[in-house]
Parts: sequence; C-alpha cells; structure tokens
Amino acid sequence: MSVTQFFDTPQGRRIAYHKSGDTGPTVVFLGGLKSDMEGTKAVHLEAWAQARGQKFLRFDYSGHGESSGAFEDGCIGDWHEDTVAAITALTEGPLIMVGSSMGGWQALLLAKAMPERIAGMVTIAAAPDFTEDSYWAGFTPEQKAQLEAEGQVALPSDYMEPYIITKRMIEDGRYRLVLRTPLALPFPVRFLQGTEDSAVDSSVAYRLLDHAEGEDIQLLMVKGKDHRFSDPNCLKLIESKVEEAILAPQVSQ
Repeated sequence: MSVTQFFDTPQGRRIAYHKSGDTGPTVVFLGGLKSDMEGTKAVHLEAWAQARGQKFLRFDYSGHGESSGAFEDGCIGDWHEDTVAAITALTEGPLIMVGSSMGGWQALLLAKAMPERIAGMVTIAAAPDFTEDSYWAGFTPEQKAQLEAEGQVALPSDYMEPYIITKRMIEDGRYRLVLRTPLALPFPVRFLQGTEDSAVDSSVAYRLLDHAEGEDIQLLMVKGKDHRFSDPNCLKLIESKVEEAILAPQVSQ
C-alpha cells in the first residue's frame, strides 16, 4: 500500500492522501459523508490500480479521517474546495472520477468546475443535492426550528454515530445543487445503485440519469445490494466499470 502524505490547500486545510501508480489516466476515489479513505471500496480500488500500475489517488476531505478540521465545521462547498485542491496539486492529465454517495455529488461538482480534466466517471449510490432533497425536505417543523435556533440537528445513522447536520451545511448545499440546472457529462459515465439502498433511494439514481446530458451515460441497478455496495461481487463490478470508463471511446467535449 502507499504511504499517507499531506498537503495544505489554498484555504489552509491540511489534507491527507495516498497516491500511487505511473500509468494514466489517474483514477480518483471520492468518499462519502463521514467516510474516510481507509474504506473498503477506496482501499480495494487502490490495490486494483496498483496491480495495473494505474495512477490512483484517494484522500480525506477536511473534517474526515486524517485530514485537519472537525466534521461539524465543514460543508459541501468546503469539501468541493478540498477536491479541487487535491486534483490541482496532486494530479495531471486526464482523470477517471469514482464517487461514492456524497462523493458522487462531489464528482458531479468537479465535472462542472473542471470538465476538461475528466475522461470518465463511475458513481456508487450517488447522492447529489441530498442536503436539500433528503435532509431539509425530511426535517420536521421541530427540527427546522432547532436548526434555526441552535444551528444544528443530530440525525441517526445506520452505520455509525449520529450525523450532526449544521445550518451552514444546509445553506451552503443550496449553492451546490446539480439537479436544478443543466448537467453536462461529455465522457463515459457509469452510475451504480443497489436496489436495497436505504440511504439513497433508487429514485435519486433515475432522476440523475434522466437529468444528466451526455452521449455515453449508463445506470446499472443491482438487485439486493445496499448502500455499502462493498461485498466481493460489488467490488468486482466497480473494478469492471472503472476499467470500462478507462477503455471506452471518448466522446466529444
């Protein structure tokens, strides 16, 4: 495995990362909310890339894993800045973006910010706009009042301790929405979604497929798989779709 390294972003945040490989394009893994770069999918994909000699990058957003800051102080925009900073400082040439859950939203934001760099994209249970369409839309009147009065609410998680959702995260998310305006993805795109995902409903995947614009966009619904999407069969499927994105003919950008 590669060794953890660090760099400082223009915003002054210290980001932990692993980088390896010599052959492009660079595969970049973007993790989910409160996930870190030591997750099963990230580490497995790094090993797959290393076996190929493929360039690979995984990193922790600020407030996640080994990077600086507290999760409660961050928001979608901060983590987008971290992603742009990591891409700018640590990679060159074409990229294959692999985004899991919130990382799928981050991959889509990067496609809007740096479309010239992206050669392909694979998402796993992508969760675009979830701060508005899931959190805010699902809050009770009491939770909305608490958010206004106290600046945060705690939401239960199926996978770890409760998420602390802040007013800043909700308000910042409204500036990062990608399903309300045109979303051009002019490169090979593979969306993966488990039918038993209780964190990101299948309707989100269909909405994203319908909304995105591009000549080579596919959605694969995988029966019986949940949000983790990290059993051996799922990991092999992710590998195959990343390779497909690498090898697929490039469409005009």
